[in-house]
Amino acid sequence: MAYPTVSAPYGLEPVSRVDFMPYAGATRLMAIASNVSTAIYHGDIVLLNAGYIQKSGVTSDATTAGNKTYGVFMGCQYVNTQGQTVQAQYFPGNASATSAVAYIVDDSMAAFKVALTSSGSNAITSANATVVGVNLAVRQGTGSTVTGDSQVSAVAPTTALGNATALPLRVIAVVPETALNTTAFTEVIVKLNNPQITGTTGNDYV
Repeated sequence: MAYPTVSAPYGLEPVSRVDFMPYAGATRLMAIASNVSTAIYHGDIVLLNAGYIQKSGVTSDATTAGNKTYGVFMGCQYVNTQGQTVQAQYFPGNASATSAVAYIVDDSMAAFKVALTSSGSNAITSANATVVGVNLAVRQGTGSTVTGDSQVSAVAPTTALGNATALPLRVIAVVPETALNTTAFTEVIVKLNNPQITGTTGNDYV
């Protein structure tokens, strides 16, 4: 068995660019609305709504309003009820927090490492090398308030499926370091399909 093993989903982690250039760690600072009640964890896919960042509920269709994709959440800063500036791995979804801003990887060429799970559970599963070029669905999960990490994963494909244009992720490589064997890969490298930042349809002005 390869080492290290992947024991649980951890969200999307930027590792490089689709054009083979190294990822330099660049993020964009974007506002989080003060009335956002849903927590956002490190590695969550986020969308842009009315000028603010919020967690995307995307699973198998990234074309509808609440499921669009803008980028990936890397952490945040906000002012808590005691007036203290907090820098954190995750945003707690606390409406009483003010001046909240998120660090977002919104580079449309960014490539992310992500774990594979089945459609019905967070258990790690695998796919063979023919997964490269396949479009994948996302499995949502509740992140950890201890580590601040997401529990989002990519759903391992079913035979003869994976060409739907609405699916949010495209596999561009497998990760050999954590493979169970020479043909069973538990992690893949993906890009976001049709992210908002490159889409021709913008948001309505409000």
